[in-house]
Amino acid sequence: MARRPLPRILSNGSAQIARSRELARTAADSATDVLHPLITVTRGLRRLATAGRRKWADTPKDKRGPLLFLAASIVLVVALMPYGPLLAVITLMAAAAWQGRGRAEPEPEGPDESQVQRLTSLYEALVPYFSHPDDPAPQYTHGGEWEKSFSATEFDDAGRVSHLVIRYPAYFPDGEAEARARIEHLLAAKAGRGREYHFAWDEEGNQLTVTVLAPLPTDIAAQHFVTAPGETVLGFTDPSEVQRTLPLDYGEEQRDVPPVVWRTGIRSTEPHLLVVGQPGSGASTLLRCVALQALQHGDVLIVEGGSTGEYACLTGRNGVLAVECGLTGAQASLEWAAHETERRLIAANRARQAGQPTPDDAKRPLWILLDRPSVFSHLAAADGRKDPQALLQVPLRHGRAAHVTVVVAEHFDSADALSEAVRQHTRARVVLGPAAPEQLEAVLGAPPHTTPLTHVPPGRGYARLGNGPVHRLQVPSTPDPYDDAASDADRQAVLALLPARTTPADAEPTRPVETGAEPVPVEAVAAEQA
Repeated sequence: MARRPLPRILSNGSAQIARSRELARTAADSATDVLHPLITVTRGLRRLATAGRRKWADTPKDKRGPLLFLAASIVLVVALMPYGPLLAVITLMAAAAWQGRGRAEPEPEGPDESQVQRLTSLYEALVPYFSHPDDPAPQYTHGGEWEKSFSATEFDDAGRVSHLVIRYPAYFPDGEAEARARIEHLLAAKAGRGREYHFAWDEEGNQLTVTVLAPLPTDIAAQHFVTAPGETVLGFTDPSEVQRTLPLDYGEEQRDVPPVVWRTGIRSTEPHLLVVGQPGSGASTLLRCVALQALQHGDVLIVEGGSTGEYACLTGRNGVLAVECGLTGAQASLEWAAHETERRLIAANRARQAGQPTPDDAKRPLWILLDRPSVFSHLAAADGRKDPQALLQVPLRHGRAAHVTVVVAEHFDSADALSEAVRQHTRARVVLGPAAPEQLEAVLGAPPHTTPLTHVPPGRGYARLGNGPVHRLQVPSTPDPYDDAASDADRQAVLALLPARTTPADAEPTRPVETGAEPVPVEAVAAEQA
């Protein structure tokens, strides 16, 4: 059966209806704009009439007569005045326009019902910790008023607590770490899980300030950081923790982000760094980021115990002395580093005795990066060789005077295999990935003032430089440029920071090619082999 065409009114009627609706809407908007003053005055007259009727209804009956006489007298006076009726009409229209204007609804003061319920729950949960049976006037009691204990409250868009100032009694042992930890764990559970809280204890004023921290930015790619020689950017932290910012490129725009800057050199109090984390937490990413910054002013020696090829992109680059993945090469490289440290010390000492400046070859920074040295320790013990970590004693003890910096990265499950020299001389510490509060305190030497999360992005952790405060840390995205799983933008950013490849003296400029073909540069051949 042949299909009949739809009537013309049904085939193109929807477009005509849409245009008609648009024209009607435009006409209504235009009419509203034109008649807006009249609508405003009419609304004001209605409100004035409503207010007059309410006033008349609220007036007692014995006072209505004098009120009518007063109104009639005012009308008579206005009628007898020159231009009185005109002025009265103008005044009435102005009052109507003022009363008929659009009024914004007043914002509700104080927390709403759901927020009050949250605060009441928090207050009731704190009663067993902030109360004592011998207190004659307890501040925290079951069924008490939370307004007397919470001096400031703020909520986010989801209705959860974002800022809270808690007053607690003076007999609470706020100087004990265990007592503080109990309160912090309770508040983090009751105020909302999955967020990171900052706790500021005011022991003199008996106040605890709880603030929800915003997530640190994870879209910061590797780039040239505006720093002075001897300064290394480990990552970025909260704006309230540091007083310095760095301009960073975000595509076509720039942002100022607060960094965690680690200072090395002869006047540094934290000349060496220890990085501890879980597998996949971003320790190798941090070492790559440090290596790219170190190559701008010095030489780098890399010893990789994982044998995963995380640093293959640095092989054969200017300033990269070696990238060792085997036990024999690692021992030879670390032994050379120990002798090089001694040579620099002797050269600097002789120069000072002769009243001359330190030679340039003894002042150029030398960086020794070790990723998972415990693997080499295990292999050396099984083969009856000397532990390679024993060769780090000289660079660790005398590295600051010789411009030698040591960076060690290890996993939590192998941290016990680190030598005593590494533990003693690495005063700059970084912990990456999820970790228990006990693990953080064991590595950093002090607990963080924030609640650690169980799920964090790669490169997220904490940093502490010497005896300073514990900072939240987010390492810049510095992936292996040969890793296909990484984003193309981050890989290209790392490739742009890599130094040029070193051409050996006996290397040929080109490889043999077929007749008529263009010569292939050595850099392309090396990149292809890598």
